[in-house]
Order: sequence, then C-alpha cells, then structure tokens
Amino acid sequence: MNSHANLYTQFTHHFPTDRSRIVIETPTGKAWSYGELEKQTARFAKLLTDLGVEKGERLAVLVEKSPEALFLYLACLRAGIIYLPLNTAYQLPEIDYFFSDAEP
Repeated sequence: MNSHANLYTQFTHHFPTDRSRIVIETPTGKAWSYGELEKQTARFAKLLTDLGVEKGERLAVLVEKSPEALFLYLACLRAGIIYLPLNTAYQLPEIDYFFSDAEP
C-alpha cells in the first residue's frame, strides 16, 4: 500500500474481496454492502466536485449521525475535501463560531 495514499484509499485496501458483504446495518435492518458504500461515496464525491468543492477545501455540514453522514465523510476523504461535521443541536452562535474559525 502506498503510504502517501489518501485515507479513503488506505481504508479500501482493507475491504474484503467480496464487495457484497455487509459493512453497515442499522437497528431497523437497513444494510449496505462494501460495494454499495463504494458507489455511494463515489456518487457523493462527484456531486461535491461538480458543485465546485475543490481538494483541500473545508466542507461544513449540519448532519445527524447516520450511514449517509458516514458516506458523505468518506466521500470527502475520497475527494480530498476536509469534512467539518456540525452537531444539529448547535445554536446559531456556535455555528457562527465554526464558520468564522474554520472558514469552510
């Protein structure tokens, strides 16, 4: 494995050969395979770059904990975008602080 590969690439080196194996399953029984994870992260990464988010830029997101939030995080890693998750319980002054400090 290339020690200079981005974190997403290093992560995928540990995926099983059988991409149909389940990687995430919610308490409600919704499940995603490694292959689906790869497709979702590729889709999200393309969407972000199509929207003009460039490698090295910061992306702030107000997001609940969910598989989709994980996919977005991994998509950012995949595209070289810095992921800044913000808790949905934050109040406007806290959000303003993160926006002014991190400059997403």
